[in-house]
Amino acid sequence: MDIGPQYLNDRSAPPSTLVIFGASGDLTRRKLIPAVASLARHGRLPKEFALVGVARTPMSDDEFQKTILGDDGLGDLDQLAGGGLRYVSGGYDDPETYKTLATLLDELDHQRGTRGNHLFYLSTPPQAFTPIIHGLAGAGLNRARTEEGFSRLVIEKPYGSDLNSARQLDATVHSAFEEPQVFRIDHYLGKDTVQNVLALRFANSIFQPIWDRSWVDSVQITVAETLGVGTRGSFYETAGAMRDIVQNHVLQVLALALMEPPASFGAEALRNEKVKLLQAIRLPTDRDVADVAVRGQYTRGGTREDLMPGYREEQGVDPLSRTETYAALRLDVDNWRWAGVPFYVRTGKRLPARVTEVALTFQRPPHLPIPGNQLTELEADALILRIQPNEGISLRFGAKVPGHSFRVRTASMDFSYDQTFQEESPEAYERLILDAMLGDATLFIRTDEVEQCWRIVDPIIEHWANDRSPIPTYEAASWGPSDADRLIGRHGRTWRNPA
Repeated sequence: MDIGPQYLNDRSAPPSTLVIFGASGDLTRRKLIPAVASLARHGRLPKEFALVGVARTPMSDDEFQKTILGDDGLGDLDQLAGGGLRYVSGGYDDPETYKTLATLLDELDHQRGTRGNHLFYLSTPPQAFTPIIHGLAGAGLNRARTEEGFSRLVIEKPYGSDLNSARQLDATVHSAFEEPQVFRIDHYLGKDTVQNVLALRFANSIFQPIWDRSWVDSVQITVAETLGVGTRGSFYETAGAMRDIVQNHVLQVLALALMEPPASFGAEALRNEKVKLLQAIRLPTDRDVADVAVRGQYTRGGTREDLMPGYREEQGVDPLSRTETYAALRLDVDNWRWAGVPFYVRTGKRLPARVTEVALTFQRPPHLPIPGNQLTELEADALILRIQPNEGISLRFGAKVPGHSFRVRTASMDFSYDQTFQEESPEAYERLILDAMLGDATLFIRTDEVEQCWRIVDPIIEHWANDRSPIPTYEAASWGPSDADRLIGRHGRTWRNPA
């Protein structure tokens, strides 16, 4: 159901039980439990709230509490005292696990007043999604226990490994849950700075008239990481940069930055416009891939004092791996607003800076009545949306240099979130867990969005899988393979490399 305007400051979760599958895992300990604790600390959770962990690891309720909270007790989650923090041990493919869970949820509904409202969070490897969904359906937990209650499913990425597997997963999900019950999570959409793309575009009349092909020369989206794959090597071998980052994070940010104005900030209105934008992205043919897509893999690099291993030296990685740790694309959007404007997107590991940003470069003036030797330090005007770190916005423009001569060079105006707002920004998972408990799907991904994203990247992934030529490489702590510079340089442009 479309619940109307978002970003209200007084929202609190209804009585409910949050069930986390994969409760003994790293994501639960590092992100989900701290997010729930922060919601409690800020008064967003009612006293009629319970949290249940489900995993294969045998543990008692007390052992589970110590595993996820340490030896300091409940802390901010003291409202869970007296039986509000529980644990179920069992196999995900074992019907007894779900019978035990159903009995426990009934008990919590009666003892803690959670009113039959159940949110099931799948924080597990993707191969566990199908048995968990079947198990929930087999125990009748896929349907609300009361007329006023709800049963909802939150699914972590990756949502499939290609279009066909995503469709198969959707068929499994929809065999048990209706689409309004399903919340596909991309934590990037929970970031305030990603949501600020909407505020910048649609709450300011000065930007809307120049947000199109008449004024914008090109757009770059960068998602750069300084870290390597670490202990995730075995997972990354099956994913790569295209599946891990481009198919979800990058395309979601691109859709928000380029979509048409929605009729409202309600979930369906906003997601409709995102889907329309994704549908307008031109699909590369197999023959085009070499001209519009570049991949790379990091090798050993850095300094003598800080020498970083190459990807093939990482734990769990095939010594002959052809998995890409870097991907750069040129995308074209075939619609009235953006026809002819190139969109360059890139992501990579072991790059020199950790940064996520959207940079719109504007057309140069048609005529400059200033001698060229007085413009040697003048770049094209640009608007840079910094999503992380140093969250904020920069506007780059030309200004006269003080002095007797008339020299013009680039200057900038900067807006910083930290310096402007005193309010504490919630963590992405905190915002998204609360939204899911409220039934607000605005910042979650609809099934047709998933299909459109896979439709865009699938031809490139397939082409690379069939290409037996050596994978291009780049040194760790560099800005990627030289092929990426040639990709953007074909039309006289260069990458914006943040310091």
